[in-house]
Amino acid sequence: MAAEVIRVGMIGAGFISAYHLAGLAAAGGAEVRVLVGRTPDRAAALARRFGIRDVVRDYRAVLDRPDVDAVIIATPDDTHAEIAIAAAEAGKAILLQKPMARTSAECRRIIAAARRAGVDLQVSFMHRHFEEVVRARELLAGDQLGPVFAVRMRNATPGPDWHDWFFSRETVPSGVVLQLGVHGIDLLRHVIGDIASVTGTLATLQAERVLADGRTVRPENADHALAVYRFQAGALGSHEMSLSEIQGCDRFRLEIYCADATLWLRSERGPLAVYAPALTGSRGWFVPDLPARPFGERQHARWLDSLRGTMPSDRTAEDGLATLLVAEALSRAAAAGRQEPVESSASGVGAETA
Repeated sequence: MAAEVIRVGMIGAGFISAYHLAGLAAAGGAEVRVLVGRTPDRAAALARRFGIRDVVRDYRAVLDRPDVDAVIIATPDDTHAEIAIAAAEAGKAILLQKPMARTSAECRRIIAAARRAGVDLQVSFMHRHFEEVVRARELLAGDQLGPVFAVRMRNATPGPDWHDWFFSRETVPSGVVLQLGVHGIDLLRHVIGDIASVTGTLATLQAERVLADGRTVRPENADHALAVYRFQAGALGSHEMSLSEIQGCDRFRLEIYCADATLWLRSERGPLAVYAPALTGSRGWFVPDLPARPFGERQHARWLDSLRGTMPSDRTAEDGLATLLVAEALSRAAAAGRQEPVESSASGVGAETA
């Protein structure tokens, strides 16, 4: 796909779809030809906001259109495998919202379908593209911080209140881990490296939730999780996940402790704070200036460039599978009360059939 303007179909009209549409608009070089939404009023309002002419209710109507090069899939988790496999078979490039699917088996089926069809498949992990994460990775790639000894990750929010499917074991099997924790798992793998093993525990601490429309639901899945990771490079990490903190944290909080430096991301010290005397020449916290870019612009510009072939495609499909393998190892560890190894994401891909 070498077109200057990428023609996009947006499948899903919920909360996260606005992020993707705003990111595409900020990046430029994309035309959103059609929006899919199951709730007509909401889809129509989103289409008006972003100047999208066509609105349909069935995603299949998008896959049949020759004027759509690529699709962004931002639908409930239990629909990802069906829609992504159909999109691959229709020859569309795919950006699939995290979590990639409900299970590692579904992830492997999606990857296999994309490989058979020869289409580009990427998974959206928005936190990777935050400026503080980009700068932290640049610093860690240098030689002045020393090896990473330990990390602490937090993902905590009050939890979603706009739909009940988030609290169903059928649609979101591991609850907070699948909905929120995969953000942190992916970011830790992106910044620190592969996770070799995990111990932890899961719990459902909030027996009832009142949604924005007044309905009360009784969650079937976990709303709290605590994990301890051992990374392949030897570092240790702790990861707190919660869907029940009234204030929580701003998307995530990450602390990285190296031999010769400490890095805090999205803390009370700012987006990125660095204590690294060997790097800064000072025994004090340094808060670097970070570029100010529209929210989502960096991620979507990169995706569009990869579709034009001006930069390599990100291997986020394999990373999406890897996050599910960590989540599944955490579930096994919590059930068994012992440390569990994390299966390699390289095993089994290609053997699955659609």
